[in-house]
Amino acid sequence: MTASETPFALLGGADAVTTLVERFYNIMSDCEPVLARLHPCTPDGRVAREPRDRFALFLVGWLGGPQDYIAKHGHPRLRMRHGRVLVNIEMRDAWLRCMTAAMDELKIIGPVRDFLDKRFAEVADFMRNTDG
Repeated sequence: MTASETPFALLGGADAVTTLVERFYNIMSDCEPVLARLHPCTPDGRVAREPRDRFALFLVGWLGGPQDYIAKHGHPRLRMRHGRVLVNIEMRDAWLRCMTAAMDELKIIGPVRDFLDKRFAEVADFMRNTDG
């Protein structure tokens, strides 16, 4: 895969990834308040700026863009970093609903959407740390 074929490039670069992250967290704040409250939130219940920026930085690198997240925070170690959070099937599915809705709203389609649907589902399931 060349740099122009990465999911990062196919989505449109850092601005497009940041837009996806913003929609994702706005949808989470509006539609999945239990999931949103697992993050630092503003007084009105919106997911705060810091987790949004951190996830955007992670997602840029994960999708094949600049590896600024690793330079700033080290290896993602997703399961370890999320170990304090109970991730069951319900939470996994809520996360996926938010991401799916964000991609739908942004009209992410074609091969990059197929890739993202598959990979997000795999990672979300990998993050489960309890039955149920």
